Parts: sequence; structure tokens; C-alpha cells
Amino acid sequence: MFLYVLLCILFCYLAWKLRDGLRIGNTTDKYVFITGCDTGFGNLAAKTFDKKGFWVLAGCLTEAGASSLKEATSERLKTLLLDVTNSENVNKVADCIKSEVGEKGLWGLINNAGILGKMAPTDWLNINHFRAPIEVNLLGLINVSLALLPLIKKARGRVVNISSIGGRVAARGGGYVVAKFGVEGFNDSLRRDMKAFGVKVSCIEPGLFRTALSDADKALKKKLDLWNMLSTDIKRQYGEDYIQRVLGWTCIASRRKSKQGR
Repeated sequence: MFLYVLLCILFCYLAWKLRDGLRIGNTTDKYVFITGCDTGFGNLAAKTFDKKGFWVLAGCLTEAGASSLKEATSERLKTLLLDVTNSENVNKVADCIKSEVGEKGLWGLINNAGILGKMAPTDWLNINHFRAPIEVNLLGLINVSLALLPLIKKARGRVVNISSIGGRVAARGGGYVVAKFGVEGFNDSLRRDMKAFGVKVSCIEPGLFRTALSDADKALKKKLDLWNMLSTDIKRQYGEDYIQRVLGWTCIASRRKSKQGR
């Protein structure tokens, strides 16, 4: 029995190593479009694909982000100003991509653009606090996907949707986790729909990484701002020491992050 288990573990290990050793050939004729490239995962992905020899179309929200990325990459990378919540802008960018890729189609789409929004106990929030992350993280992702699916199908390419561990476990209130749960559902339905066309659809669920999105100090300031706007009644329900406990937890988290960064 022990030998059988050992052989199974060995087989799984070798299969894993073999899969990780696979490489993509002829990268110089493949186009990848990535959203949210100003900072964070999108920025790093754009630089990495550029170094690997792909043609990279990088969607940036700001001119400053686009300029900075362009300076750090080769002539194979082209930046496009993109606001995923603006349908007119999304369609215009899709037309630019269509002109760029031609008959080859779009080999890869990485839906990475996202915001954190306000994360706090649900009864601290109003509908607008939920709306902003849903507009960007879910509806923006769907908007971009729908606009580019014809080009992806033409190339028999792939779509990678960036979700979050927050799309599996709702650890706190706010629109972020609601949006990420929605991304999981959209990803599954799209994956099944596109299978017949040879299009691969994947979902990545990152945990907590040091990016601009997970800045503990910014998150604390947002929570303090919300606390200061609460009614006396809600503050009384939570207790005046509640925010002090939150401050203590955040300080501990910040110290741990500082140590990890050394």
C-alpha cells in the first residue's frame, strides 16, 4: 500500500514537472492584450510577455502609466488608453486591436484591471460603495471580453480572468468580493461556451500580494473615513473600541509586511 501511494506521488510530481516544462513556440507572431497595466500584476505581465518575445497590447487607465510602461519595454509593446467602464472607449480599443492583429486574431486576453473599493462591515456601506468595484472588476471584464471574443475565436486563443481568493471566500463586506464571485461565474460559463471553438478560458485567484491594491495604510484610511461618517447609533452598536481594535490589527499587518519586504 505504501509503495502504491509513493508511486502515485512520484507520477503526479513528474506530470507536474513535465507540464511546467512546456514552452510556447513562435511567440513573435502572437498578440496578447492585457488590461490594467499601469501598476501591479498587469504591469509585470506586460513586461514579462514583452521579454518573452510576444507582441503586447497594454491597456492603461492613465497616460502616466502608459508612458512609464513604454519607457521600460521594447518596440513590441504598444500601449492603449483604456477605461473598462466606458463602452465607447472599449469598442474603440477593440477596433485598434483588430487593426493591429489583422487576420492572425488575438492569441491571448488577460483581464486584469481592477479596484479594491471600500471594504468594511456591510451596514457601513451604501449602494455606491458596491457599484464602483462591480463596474470595474466584473462588468468591465465582461465588456472587454465581449468586444474581443471574435478576435480570440479567430486565433483559437485563450482568455485569462484575474479573480481573487476573495472570489472563493467573502472575508469582508463590500463590492470587491461580490464582483470577484461574479467573475468566477462568468469565467465558468465562458469556458464552457468557448470550448467548441478551441478557446481556452482560465481563472487565476491570487491571495494577498504586495501591490498598490493591497496597501494596508490606504485600506485603513478608507475604513476610518467610513467610521467617521457613521451615525452615532451604528457606532454604539459596534462599540467605540471597535475602530481601535482595527487600528491594532492593521499595525500588526503593516509590521509583518515590512519584515517580509526586507
